[in-house]
This record gives sequence, C-alpha cells and structure tokens, in this order.
Amino acid sequence: MEQNNYAVFSGSKSRYLAEKICTSLGCPLGKMTIEHFADGEFAVWYEESIRGKDVFLVQSTYPSADNLMELLLMVDAAKRASAHYITAVIPYFGWARQDRKDKPRVSIGAKLIADMLSAAGITRLITMDLHADQIQGFFNVPVDHLYASALFLDYIHNNLPLQNLVIATPDVGGTKRANSYARHLGVPMVICHKSRIKANEVAEMRIIGDVKGKDVLLVDDIVDTAGTITKAADLMMEHGANSVRAIASHAVMSDPASMRLDQSRIMEMIFTDSIPYSQKCEKVKVLSCAAMIAESIKRVCSHESISSLYSF
Repeated sequence: MEQNNYAVFSGSKSRYLAEKICTSLGCPLGKMTIEHFADGEFAVWYEESIRGKDVFLVQSTYPSADNLMELLLMVDAAKRASAHYITAVIPYFGWARQDRKDKPRVSIGAKLIADMLSAAGITRLITMDLHADQIQGFFNVPVDHLYASALFLDYIHNNLPLQNLVIATPDVGGTKRANSYARHLGVPMVICHKSRIKANEVAEMRIIGDVKGKDVLLVDDIVDTAGTITKAADLMMEHGANSVRAIASHAVMSDPASMRLDQSRIMEMIFTDSIPYSQKCEKVKVLSCAAMIAESIKRVCSHESISSLYSF
C-alpha cells in the first residue's frame, strides 16, 4: 500500500485511537484544524492536500452530537477538496439502538444518521459491533462490519478459566452474539431474561440455564448505565456461580455506570477503546482495536478480503 495514496484524519474526540491506528499503519496522522467559535459553532479544514487520495476519517459518534457534526463537516470538506474516496471509520456507531419503530410515532435514528453520512459524501463505512446487524442495510455504500470477538477471544484463552466457563447474555437481545462465543469456545450458554419499566431501568430479571459452580462470562455490545449487566452479575452469583466477568465492545458508561460496576460482584469488565474510558475503575481493562482497524484499512486499500480476519 503506497503511503502517499491514502491519508488518515481524526475528529477531536477520537484522536487517541487514530494515533494508534497510524502507528500500526506506519504513517503520520493527517493535519487538520477544527476551530470552535464562541456560540458553539465550529469549522473544519484540512492543512494538507488530499486531492485524489483515499481518505479515512476516524470518529466515533458517541454523545454529544458534536462528534457526529464534526464527522459530517470532515466528510463535506474532504469531498470539496477532491478526495478520491472518503471512508468514515466509526468504531462506535451512535444511535444504533434506534434501529426500528418499537412504538408509534418514533424516529429511526440509525437510518437518519446513515442518510446524513451518505448525503455528506462518504463512499464507504468501517464500523465495529453494530447494536443491530441490519443497520448495514441502511447504507447505500459498502459497509465493512468489524467484530471485536478477535480481540476478546485472545483474552479469554489467555486469562480465563475455560474448564468451568459458561457464556451468558444479560438480555435476550444478545442471544445470537453470546451463542457465537459459546459455540466457538465449546461451552454452555445461559440467558438472562429482563423486563423494563422504561429505558435504562430494569424491572425484573431471571436466569434461563444453570450457573451453579461455573465461571460466568457475560457478553454484551454496549454498557451504558451498567444497570442490566451488574444486575445480571449479582443474579448469577446468587444462583451459585463461582465468579462473573464481562466483556463489551463499547464503553458508553454513562453515570452512574462506574459506581455500579465498582459496587457489583463483577470481578473484571473488559472493553475495547472504541470510546475513550477516562473514569477510574480498577475492574475495567481496555483492549485496543486500533491494530484491527489498521489492518482493515490496509485491506480496503489493497482490495483484499476483510471477513477472513475474524472467527465470527
């Protein structure tokens, strides 16, 4: 891959990850400026020529919406600067939980964001562990959907007691994801069934399966307020589990998530760095997805298969 044929740039909140990606690629991070004005408006411009280049723009769209607006302006500026291809690298795709009409008169936020990115001018999307796989179909451009399972499986094999391992899902919606881990590792799976009064508030939870004497690994894609996953862990321990650990791709970790995690019976919580986790919690371990994204960028540029990178 010729270095002068592509360039990697970053929004302000994903620079930490873009720098790691560039280290893996062996290239410098592209120079650009994001200027903020007194009224909260901001402007974006590139400090180097990107005419005819394949441009990769790294920015997760976790709150606030400024991150999304930055990305949209970056895409628009790249298009107007005559970039050849514009790939949005969005490790965490926000609004992904709004993927359908689950009640009358509600927006489908994930589709709206897809339309906005397409209208701005992206020619490809690289993202990781979407909350719902069907969101790929909201785009009319190629979508490379990466999976953090490659990172987590290495960690599981090297650090977890596999002989008594049980894979668990904190809610029924994650059954497919948990089943993939269970089948790959050759271990049993249990399910937590929950009911909610409203968003981010669990009313009732019960276990389907046996965890007595087992080391439980909870598998999820997003941890937001940590109410569901900590309640699931406490329930596992009450039903006789030896230990409970958890893995999740995206550390949204809205307050009071870190406090709940500290006070829960989860021994260890493993995230990727798709979102920066800056709070203090001794139970949290962060695995970097930068090398995986960098390899995907290489393969996009050289027109190689990306799916061959992953077990599932």
